[in-house]
Amino acid sequence: MEKFKTKIIDLLNTNHIAYRLLPHTEPVFTVEAAAAQRGVVKEEMVKSILLREKKGQRYVMACVTGDARLDPKAVRAQLPEADGWKRLTFATAAEIQEVTGYVQGAVAPLCLPDDVPVMFDDTIARCQKVNISSGDPMAGLELDPQDLIRLAAAQIAPIAEP
Repeated sequence: MEKFKTKIIDLLNTNHIAYRLLPHTEPVFTVEAAAAQRGVVKEEMVKSILLREKKGQRYVMACVTGDARLDPKAVRAQLPEADGWKRLTFATAAEIQEVTGYVQGAVAPLCLPDDVPVMFDDTIARCQKVNISSGDPMAGLELDPQDLIRLAAAQIAPIAEP
């Protein structure tokens, strides 16, 4: 599996984080396709969604489990009021690539710019294991959610739709 070398895998190795590489037989760009290729359930998948401030150039990475829908209003409510965050919208594919360095559908909440806060829905913290993109559409990674939360320096909050 040496052919898979991404900045995410490098980060995990550097920090001595245990993970399992889950290669795909074809590139995947949706939760459903990734779960099927990896042989896991959607509830273990972490959807990493980049949100953009509607009238600004600030971004936030919001993550929910693969079976959930993100509530952008709940994300905004968790951001510091003092920072004056305005309405959040979904980033475009071009913005995702520019800000994160990942292609849409292969985004992970790791190795992001320092000015992009990361927020995880509280259900992620209760998972036994989670699956994220490796940063390469040909493989995913399975790891302990507590390791992921720590490495992402993520804030935990209820940000999925009820």
